[in-house]
Amino acid sequence: MTAAQLLLQDFDLEMEGTRKTLERVPETMPDYKPHEKSMAMGRLAMHVALLPLFGTYILTDPDMDMAQPRHPHPELVFKSRADLLAQFDRCAGEARAALEKISDEDLATKWKFSFGPRVISNEARSLTYRHMFFNHLIHHRAQLGVYLRLNGIAVPGLYGPSADEPFKPS
Repeated sequence: MTAAQLLLQDFDLEMEGTRKTLERVPETMPDYKPHEKSMAMGRLAMHVALLPLFGTYILTDPDMDMAQPRHPHPELVFKSRADLLAQFDRCAGEARAALEKISDEDLATKWKFSFGPRVISNEARSLTYRHMFFNHLIHHRAQLGVYLRLNGIAVPGLYGPSADEPFKPS
């Protein structure tokens, strides 16, 4: 089994859990913030939905300098749940396709992530992918789960039961 095949197992599970979470984002509360320093729910949901683009860039671009981006920065404007899910499905599909194509050799190469002269990361592409994409996505998806909980919206059980989706005996 290649490294990409192993990562695809995680990818599919994380994208399934992410979609479950995004499906619960209410259309009526895009400006909700639990704290003044928090990102608004609609913006956070769009960030989560579009993060697979970053995974694609890690796998397909030779490096990334945020001071001179190759790609336009996506707009984090929540329009509707349908748009949110369509954007997520498109981005996740592109990221999955990129992961299916990458070789173990390419995953082992260093991938520099910087902001001008400031180097944020310069590690193996596989580590950068897991750290800067997977972990980043999981972090913000968890934040979104807190927003849902604070508004009485059922939080999906992602790695096991949640208070809203307990295991039921068979």
